[in-house]
Amino acid sequence: MIIPNKEFFQNLPPKECSKCGTVIEEMADCYYHQCDDCLKEVK
Repeated sequence: MIIPNKEFFQNLPPKECSKCGTVIEEMADCYYHQCDDCLKEVK
């Protein structure tokens, strides 16, 4: 059975920061794996 695309993407878990685990608001052209706070620590 094939799941419709819309249903597949609606059921994905929220994106989380790879460092601290905070849920990240996803944007169309964002490929970061860390939240803004963790990214500021690196810079």
